[in-house]
Amino acid sequence: MRELAQRLVSERQLGADEFRVLIDSCDSPTLDYLREESVRIARQRFELGIFVRGLIEISSFCRNDCRYCGLRCSNRSAERYRLSHDEIMACCEEGYRAGLRTFVLQGGEDLRLTDEWLEELVLDIRKRYQDAAITLSLGERSRASYERLFEAGASRYLLRHEAADRALYELLHPTTMSHSNRIACIENLKDIGYQTGMGMMIGVKGQTTESLVDDLLLMERIQPQMIGIGPFIPHPDTPLGGELAGDLRLTLLMLSIVRLMHPDALIPATTALATLSREGRKLGILSGANVVMPNLTPSAFRAKYAIYKDKASFGSEAVEGLQELERELNEIGYHIDYSRGDFQKYYDNE
Repeated sequence: MRELAQRLVSERQLGADEFRVLIDSCDSPTLDYLREESVRIARQRFELGIFVRGLIEISSFCRNDCRYCGLRCSNRSAERYRLSHDEIMACCEEGYRAGLRTFVLQGGEDLRLTDEWLEELVLDIRKRYQDAAITLSLGERSRASYERLFEAGASRYLLRHEAADRALYELLHPTTMSHSNRIACIENLKDIGYQTGMGMMIGVKGQTTESLVDDLLLMERIQPQMIGIGPFIPHPDTPLGGELAGDLRLTLLMLSIVRLMHPDALIPATTALATLSREGRKLGILSGANVVMPNLTPSAFRAKYAIYKDKASFGSEAVEGLQELERELNEIGYHIDYSRGDFQKYYDNE
């Protein structure tokens, strides 16, 4: 087992069968070794700074009916909201004054978030905060839409692939969504020039070791600049509401493997990790993560953006808790890096 881990560290890739063995049979000493090496690589690349992104959850409306998500359109218990242009700009102002230089606009696939409306918003943010990066996470859109928003000034886009395993993807999503279109959207984003994010949940019902290997191989092929990995957390008002949450240990293992495969990638210690475990964010950073996303959404709306149960969005998970976040990072030898934190190539791919 140690030999496989050492090969992953030195070569940054393994064969499918080798990944399968590593995931299924990783003992505690090997996991410790992988986490230590992932931290070494991340520190070599990013030193001790952890990038911060201001997360603005702009709409909880969604046209889709994904079986795991609390924002699914058939959830009659969900409290819906949609921030106005001015409310979003106020969030950006608060974040900018706090030192943040990346704004992440995230939301469900809300049909009222038209290209025209979003273009005006992105143009306004770009004009007012010229040294800040704009990241979008608004689901599947047409290539023309992605191009229009890129030209307006958005430079990053997060679109988790959710599952490289087609059967698992179809299990998790309604028939109105297609695996091939999700992958095509990601490829369009990269081709247009966005710094592109992929990722998946760990431990969702139906996911197998084969599924996880497929995820690793897909990301190896596409080479995203950002990779989001977090544990599955059930929402009670979904078909998967009675399932167990994803396993923390497996999530940390996958984080470490992904860091070793993608040493330059921007990898968040996700909110889901912080929700699953009080120490989740620290453990994520100590497994190779180098980004956190304090919540900038107005406090009155945060609980309404309930993609899963009891989502962490206050304290050190929020912009008003940046001092607390700094203290927590200092405890494990890190500090906040307030720069834009753009993707930069450091390692070659040989």
